[in-house]
Amino acid sequence: MKEENQIRLFDNKKLAALLIPLALDQLLNSFMGSVDTFVVSNLGSAAISAVSLVDSINMLIVQAFFALASGGTVVCSHYLGCRKEKQANDAAGQLVFITLTMSAFIAVLCLIFNGQILGLIFGDVEPAVMENAQKYFLISAISYPFIALYDDGSSILRAQENSRFPMLISVAANVVNLLLNLAFVWGLNLGVEGSAFATLLARIFSMVIVMIRLRQNDLEIRLRNYLSIRPDWTEIRRILNIGIPSGVENGMFQFGKLAIQSTVSLMGTTAIAAQGMASIFENLNGILAIGIGVGLMTVVGETLGAGRKQEAVYYVKKLSVVSEIVIVLSCLVLYLLVRPVTYFGGMEPESAQMCIHMVTWISIVKPVVWVMSFIPAYGFRAAGDVKFTMTVSVLSMWLCRVTLTIVLARVFGMGPMAVWIGMFTDWTVRGIIYMIRFRSRRWLAHQVI
Repeated sequence: MKEENQIRLFDNKKLAALLIPLALDQLLNSFMGSVDTFVVSNLGSAAISAVSLVDSINMLIVQAFFALASGGTVVCSHYLGCRKEKQANDAAGQLVFITLTMSAFIAVLCLIFNGQILGLIFGDVEPAVMENAQKYFLISAISYPFIALYDDGSSILRAQENSRFPMLISVAANVVNLLLNLAFVWGLNLGVEGSAFATLLARIFSMVIVMIRLRQNDLEIRLRNYLSIRPDWTEIRRILNIGIPSGVENGMFQFGKLAIQSTVSLMGTTAIAAQGMASIFENLNGILAIGIGVGLMTVVGETLGAGRKQEAVYYVKKLSVVSEIVIVLSCLVLYLLVRPVTYFGGMEPESAQMCIHMVTWISIVKPVVWVMSFIPAYGFRAAGDVKFTMTVSVLSMWLCRVTLTIVLARVFGMGPMAVWIGMFTDWTVRGIIYMIRFRSRRWLAHQVI
């Protein structure tokens, strides 16, 4: 039977059951960090600036862990697509082993070299900002292994088409985080340390629950007896072949944002606060579509594992259209919310006005160019075409976004709006290249397992 005449692995109902919880999960995970910024926003520009600066480092670390977990998702979904359940279970165990080892090592480094790392990246920021940043960063670093293990667990569940349970965990964790933030920051007046500690406890809660779920017998992939896991370097290499290029891509992306942030940090606390809040809005208005992209990795992984290449092409097209609809609606909603949020969040008037100006431009440009610069790449990665996406993303980031931003900000004095001009250029260039790659079908010429 020809492939195009076969019944598709994912009908509309099955896709919705996978993607809707996953998109909501991504949104809720994003709220985990955003809540900290919102809660401390009325503590003054020094507090919100400190949280904003450290969150740019946290995002670098979190994205690296997520990339490794995504490598595990791709490998597991390929195994499940060709009905190799034992190998899928082995790959899941190796994923936990390698990410726990790496995350613990990174956490220790960040704890030991707390001040040096902040000083190297952000230079001579105001003393009040640096003091708050060091407190927030110290507690944040403790959470890294818990974040990594939660990402592993939720990725393993997604590979089994179970995105609903991670979403429910995120709902509960966000409630815990919000209540503890309010209690520690507003009730006990613990400042940025209270906010960081609240998020740490919420991260631990998420990790414990997802790991308990993975022990249960109704799953195709189960994780038990963690102490008995020994490294299988063949399987680890398969995971890292996907995870490392994706991690480098995400890492360089976040390094680029840090380079930009270091430029913004020289503009004063007003600009830092405005840029930090605008970045939160930009992240939120794209996070649902990112969830669709993450789900696309499972879909493409299973279809290619089952040998259905044309079906993989179909789903990349279909979910790109769905993502475009989501982006348009998300940008509209966040644009309508930016004024009340900045007002009731207690932002200083000058910072609030600067933030509103940037969010307005984001809401105009993002629906035009964003989807093709991000969504097809998730399908490419699931097919094993990770070196191409890594190369394009890194070059586009550094040549367009970082270099252009630094020139516009430092040479032409354009202020924080220079960040978004560089970003818009980056999205446009990447989108054009990915469209050409998608049409060529060369992304399908790889083998994952």
